Amino acid sequence: MSQALRPAHDQRFSDLIRSRTGIQLPVHRRQMIESRLRPRIAAVGATGFEGYLEQLFDHGLLDDELPLVIDLLTTNKTDFYRESAHFDVLVDKIVPETIRHATPHAPRLKIWSAASSEGAEAYTAAIVLSEAQRAGHRFSYAILGTDISHRMLERARRAIYTAEQLSPVPAELRARYTMAGRAPSHAGTARIVPELRDRVQFMHLNLMDSTYPVDRDVDVIFLRNVLIYFGPEDQAAVIARMAGHLRPGGYLMVGHSESMVVSHPQMKQHSPSVFRKT
Repeated sequence: MSQALRPAHDQRFSDLIRSRTGIQLPVHRRQMIESRLRPRIAAVGATGFEGYLEQLFDHGLLDDELPLVIDLLTTNKTDFYRESAHFDVLVDKIVPETIRHATPHAPRLKIWSAASSEGAEAYTAAIVLSEAQRAGHRFSYAILGTDISHRMLERARRAIYTAEQLSPVPAELRARYTMAGRAPSHAGTARIVPELRDRVQFMHLNLMDSTYPVDRDVDVIFLRNVLIYFGPEDQAAVIARMAGHLRPGGYLMVGHSESMVVSHPQMKQHSPSVFRKT
């Protein structure tokens, strides 16, 4: 491919990824992009990244490759109890408040993990809410986890994690809410118990879509550490859509580095990186 074509293909690729996922691909991340796409470059027999782009745009591979590209480029960082203060707010503030304002029937909390990756965030919420139930709080809950990556959603549904991944979970809770792998192939892993897995549903969702197939009376939305990869216009559009899916008084939790990007007339800051719909 000629040198003259490379910038055009690069820009077309960056524009395509931004329009489909919201993720911006600045020039200084070129090495990271090439590294993540190396398996696909090899799979199609391309000679380097430029050759891969040529295969996508000039030789009809875009439709087949794009879902695989998105899976490889989306950031899949996830940890149990990441930014744990949010889970303290969930249990210490939101659960008692929900019970206090409930009808005579036990209330049902709706939680949405909007960039759930492998499921650690959603299952952490399930663990802390189940512990609140054990402590005597009368309520039920349902958790939805969504992600753009089909590969991550498959892992989340399996709910099998390594000892290292589960290390942030206190030992007592690991014993209560996970089962050690028995098969040789699962040595050193544990699986979330069925009682929790049944409370968490996972679904494919692209935050760049104009509408979301999600209830519009959600109590808490976790949208953490994803907006930082979006441009300002896409950030504002996603936040506006999220506000539309929260009940009045519902909460939006973003990453600690993302508080400054939440600017919406209905969303008022409650505490660091926690916003409430008025």
